[in-house]
Amino acid sequence: MNKGFAIDCIGYALFAVFVVLIIPWLANYSGYDLNVYARYLVLGMAAAAVALSWGTAGILNLGQALTFGIGSYIMAMHLKLKASEAQAGGMPDFMGWTNMEELPWFWEPFQSVSFTLAAGILIPVAIASLIGGFMFRGRITGVFVAIITLSLMLAVQLWIISEQRFTGGQNGLTGLAALELFGWSVDVYGLAFYYMVAGCLLVVLTLALLFLRSKAGLVLRAIRADPERTRFFGYDVSTYEVVAFATSAGIAGIAGMLYAMILGFASPTYMGLSLSLAFVIWAAVGGRESIVAATLGGIGVNMAEGRLSDLFFDQWTLILGVIFIVVVLFLPRGLFGLVMDLRIKLESHFMANPISRMNTSLDKHRSETTASQREGK
Repeated sequence: MNKGFAIDCIGYALFAVFVVLIIPWLANYSGYDLNVYARYLVLGMAAAAVALSWGTAGILNLGQALTFGIGSYIMAMHLKLKASEAQAGGMPDFMGWTNMEELPWFWEPFQSVSFTLAAGILIPVAIASLIGGFMFRGRITGVFVAIITLSLMLAVQLWIISEQRFTGGQNGLTGLAALELFGWSVDVYGLAFYYMVAGCLLVVLTLALLFLRSKAGLVLRAIRADPERTRFFGYDVSTYEVVAFATSAGIAGIAGMLYAMILGFASPTYMGLSLSLAFVIWAAVGGRESIVAATLGGIGVNMAEGRLSDLFFDQWTLILGVIFIVVVLFLPRGLFGLVMDLRIKLESHFMANPISRMNTSLDKHRSETTASQREGK
């Protein structure tokens, strides 16, 4: 086990203790507070998705909320169908308002919970693979990737708003039923649901950590540093970039499904510009070089938002904006970079001290020897 992987494991273990033990204690095991903290964990997962593509492969995806929103709508479609079983034809209420006579064919498969859970991951992955294949095989990089992903997200958001008969339009999908898994009716305010969310987050981070420490992760970091040199060594750079892009989309899809369950609805705002940029900011604050740090950034910033909005009802957004500016200006690598710099300084200090003490003792011995030789003369 190399040193970097050991540090990652220690950080992950501390994070797991924080999520599993400390947060429920902070919430006093209260239903409403647990629901709020579960939302923070989900948003932290979305920030981790950004860090996986941005911090590892150098792919800045400003449209990460696209796959997040798709995941939320997929889960909401299943839960809306469950809530509409008593309706005529099993159709959601908003379809009746638009004079639809039968359930659209593409809604039918979402009556199955198994299909819904699989689709919430695979559809975002498939969409990201298509988009990534178009961009990276065309060697589109840098700011152009950010512009394309942002534009596609906003285009899909406008389409969802315009197709009210299929998507609920501006109102989204509301009035959702509770999810049922293996006979368990999920209570989003219960301790069991919080641990389900925490478990999903920890599993996702574990798999992502193993992926980043594999050969693929090493190649992705090489691509971030110098894609042309990596291509010169014979690696298919575009394929690795598509894999990173699609993996982050799958993580965002999982986060979106959980988010729809927590809030009880899916809305076009989940694919909005403000939320998508917030994902990037949270990853930058925590540190995009580490998915755990990015997750903590998402959790910490949202906890700060909740606290500041209580203390400073009108000024909290200004205060939060100042904090972001300070982090960007003075901590370009985020809080993770600060911790790593401090660790390096401490290690160099403790490694230098024994050497300096040895040099001091040698100098003292030389001076004593020289003095005794002079006295002998």
